[in-house]
Amino acid sequence: QVDRYLYHMRLSDDVLLDVMARFQAEMVKGLGKDTNPTATVKMLPSFVRSLPDGTEKGEFLAVDLGGSQFRAHQVKVFDDGKQSSQLESKFYPSPKEVIQGNGAELFDYIADCLVDFMETKNLKHKKLPLGFTFSFPCKQTKLDKGVLLSWTKHFKVRGVQDTDVVSSLRKALQKHKANLDVLALVNDTVGTMMTCGYDDPRCEVGVIIGTGTNACYMEEMRHIDLVEGDEGRMCINTEWGAFGDDGALDDLRTEFDRELDLGSLNPGKQLFEKMISGLYLGELVRLILLKMTKEGLLFNGKVSTALLTKGKIEMKRVCNGKVRTCNMLRYKEGLSNTKEILTELNLFPSEEDCIAVQHVCTIVSFRSANLCAAALAAILTRLRENKKLLRMRTTVGIDGGLYKTHPQYAKRLHKVVRRLVPNCDVRFLLSVSGSGKGAAMVTAVAYRLAAQRNKIDAALAPFLLSLETLREVKNKMRTELEYGLKRETQASATVKMLPTYVCGTPDGTEKGKFLALDLGGTNFRVLLVKIRSGRRRSVQMYNKIFAIPLEIMQGTGEELFDHIVQCIADFLEYMGIKGARLPLGFTFSFPCRQASIDKGTLVGWTKGFKATDCEGEDVVDMLREAIRRRNEFDLDIVAVVNDTVGTMMTCGYEDPNCEIGLIAGTGSNVCYMEDMKNIEIVEGNEGKMCINTEWGGFGDNGCIDNIRTKYDKEVDEGSLNPGKQRYEKMTSGMYLGEIVRQILIDLTKQGLLFRGQISESLRKRGIFETKFLSQIESDRLALLQVRRILQQLGLDSTCDDSIIVKEVCGAVSKRAAQLCGAGLAAIVEKKREDRGVERLQITVGVDGTLYKLHPHFSRVLQETVKELAPQCDVTFMLSEDGSGKGAALITAVAKRLHNVGQK
Repeated sequence: QVDRYLYHMRLSDDVLLDVMARFQAEMVKGLGKDTNPTATVKMLPSFVRSLPDGTEKGEFLAVDLGGSQFRAHQVKVFDDGKQSSQLESKFYPSPKEVIQGNGAELFDYIADCLVDFMETKNLKHKKLPLGFTFSFPCKQTKLDKGVLLSWTKHFKVRGVQDTDVVSSLRKALQKHKANLDVLALVNDTVGTMMTCGYDDPRCEVGVIIGTGTNACYMEEMRHIDLVEGDEGRMCINTEWGAFGDDGALDDLRTEFDRELDLGSLNPGKQLFEKMISGLYLGELVRLILLKMTKEGLLFNGKVSTALLTKGKIEMKRVCNGKVRTCNMLRYKEGLSNTKEILTELNLFPSEEDCIAVQHVCTIVSFRSANLCAAALAAILTRLRENKKLLRMRTTVGIDGGLYKTHPQYAKRLHKVVRRLVPNCDVRFLLSVSGSGKGAAMVTAVAYRLAAQRNKIDAALAPFLLSLETLREVKNKMRTELEYGLKRETQASATVKMLPTYVCGTPDGTEKGKFLALDLGGTNFRVLLVKIRSGRRRSVQMYNKIFAIPLEIMQGTGEELFDHIVQCIADFLEYMGIKGARLPLGFTFSFPCRQASIDKGTLVGWTKGFKATDCEGEDVVDMLREAIRRRNEFDLDIVAVVNDTVGTMMTCGYEDPNCEIGLIAGTGSNVCYMEDMKNIEIVEGNEGKMCINTEWGGFGDNGCIDNIRTKYDKEVDEGSLNPGKQRYEKMTSGMYLGEIVRQILIDLTKQGLLFRGQISESLRKRGIFETKFLSQIESDRLALLQVRRILQQLGLDSTCDDSIIVKEVCGAVSKRAAQLCGAGLAAIVEKKREDRGVERLQITVGVDGTLYKLHPHFSRVLQETVKELAPQCDVTFMLSEDGSGKGAALITAVAKRLHNVGQK
């Protein structure tokens, strides 16, 4: 009879999967900025951004308002390696005149209780941080600011809705002279998750099933439209009690649900909560028993006063000793419990009545567990999809009287959740005083994060360069450029300003076949470049890449050049041109002092090269000798070229206004066309010549020591050339990853990263390649992918770790781009002044992986140049293969100028 009567309360798995899908859709709606106003599931941001990591410590107070009693707690968290804590609490009644009175009385009452608690615990002399558990829907804009949206759970205090409850509590505390600092406003559900998160780091969901019901979970910031920023995660308080307020659950609501709702304090609201929470289940049972009795199915048709009295059958024992429906379900005690309870209510049941009443209670409570399981399954599915996992292991922190004391509720909930989400391995962890200890944990985490933030800010502060500092760098660079150009100071100048003997840019008449060699990194290229002139002007290129093993990079000069010639021989064979004596341009991307266009003496190795017997030697002669040693082919070596000059020439072929070349890649350098009259170390005053600045050495005399950090010094000391190329070590791709690694080690030693554990991989020099900076800083990359990159590097990171790593990468690369921009601003300003114009229009040809691939480097560099050289309109043009095509163009221009000279 009962089964037939309550048929609509029995929900199949198909129905539950449908409820799960409906709830998922509501979650998405609640997270969207445009759809949130009409969403029933409000998905309120809690501003709790981090779970406990076990390093929290200190003494905290917490107050808990939201249940049938008001509670004050003292929580001590110990940093003893065991994650231990101590909780002492005191319970205070929640009088009806307070919870249904006015706001001033409510907050005065809370302050009164807190003062009493502090006196009891002898804490009045201490200034303690306070966490405020306020278990009602609030719109938070900060961790310590929340506006009450609506009262629930029999609370109806006047003058509080639409006001900031933290502000009201602070005023009441000041009035009572309570020495407390309210740090965090916490929902009891969030508190439950945080309490369990302290014991189990996998816990990222909190659920309450008691007087009220709610759930929270850690959502990706990029999905939360209501809060600025997309880094990291934030706990979302779903406020799922209002699910169905728009009619989405009308097909599942029974006549009893409708009757209960009409008689409630808030008709038409919190409809999901009214189907599942402990506050209403007893009333549902009463309405069912009343109808069954009226129809003669129970108690011989005799309707007692208890069945007619609203709220007489309750789900839990409250202060005045009324009974709980759960007690009727304790089968171990047989039917005697049920009979005793019903007799107390003057219902005088038969054995059949007792069995029927137990069955009603079971169906009502199982429907509650089933609906709860469906909504929870939706949250778990969203978490799994956010993490892009096929299978997920997670923990749900759970609290509430109904869940804890109902004899079968927990078992039923677990079973249905696991059936609905078979690809989630869920552990359910019972919270110990989630609303009290949890508020203290949120406060402790906020304390920890504030302390961490201060330490991280201190570590990264030296990387934040003010406009004034950047102007200083620009002015110092300008001074060093002038030193390098003057005969008497050139020898001691750090910026060497090397003449390249490239005295012209392409004019479009260049033509022929040219070979180009490109040596400047770990790879070596040989190219055949065909240049056409006239109307069908074009450049065709064929190339082959060869690796340079480390043992050759750091072996002897003879071995290095023999390897280069071997590669040339392979290429000529491959292209079938071994017999032709072609003009060749040799891109040699290391500092060279040139005496003519085809003579270049190596000043010093950079970028990890250390081949012996090369420094002070003419690299063109070394190449010619290696070709002679092989005795297989001959080449006309026309020009030795720096890759920066090649970059300028490539762009100059497309844009005659291009007179500056910039490389921002493995290395960092600039060249530009200088008036011959300013180059004192070269004879003649007519025309222009390209100057290879070799600006990487800027600062080697200590002039920028004021902006070098301890991390820069560590990178420099561990490099192949300590004390040299200091500017390059702060701006080039070869070193940025290593600077990041040094910062990460320091932060880990301070316990701010990777749980304070320095992994073996983090100890390895060079592990953090600059390409990882570009990937990590990509705006399109979610933190999940950042974590995967760090895992590839053997760094087991949390979500919080990933945020910090991303911030470190951002600080290092931004400084690099700004310093590069300051140097470039010095050059464009010099060009403007030399030309004597009010406003300069100029193009900079740019190449290098850092500039091309890093998501923000080019933008920051351009903004810095604009800021520091406001009278220069600078166009940045990406170079297409400056070191290959550029070398061939220089060779072609040199041949053209040579032919003109001969004529």
